Amino acid sequence: MEKTNRYSDNELGEFKALIQKKIEKAQHDLELIKSAYMNDLNNGTEDTSPTFKAFDEGSQVMSKESNAQLAIRQEKFIRDLRNALIRIQNKTYGVCRVTGKLINKKRLELVPHATLSIEAKNMQR
Repeated sequence: MEKTNRYSDNELGEFKALIQKKIEKAQHDLELIKSAYMNDLNNGTEDTSPTFKAFDEGSQVMSKESNAQLAIRQEKFIRDLRNALIRIQNKTYGVCRVTGKLINKKRLELVPHATLSIEAKNMQR
């Protein structure tokens, strides 16, 4: 018996629900990151020694840079998840873009925006 080249509509519905939950959580996390980034992180160092104040300001810059990087990664994750929803709508979700075979269901549960099977990932190395 030949293996199907796409997931059933029921399976796609399950993946859609999983992805929508992940998008909601990712958007919430992005808002937290952005609020941390926008916060001036004023720790009340105005009356402390100039050396400590300079160190604290440097720490704030590093923190803002790392938060900006986190926000960029989170935005990409959300975009990838939304693209996965489009693939579900097109009924191409879960099909490896290299081999054309179905991506393992367990892999998609862990990485729902995956577009490559493990086999294809290994070929890239």
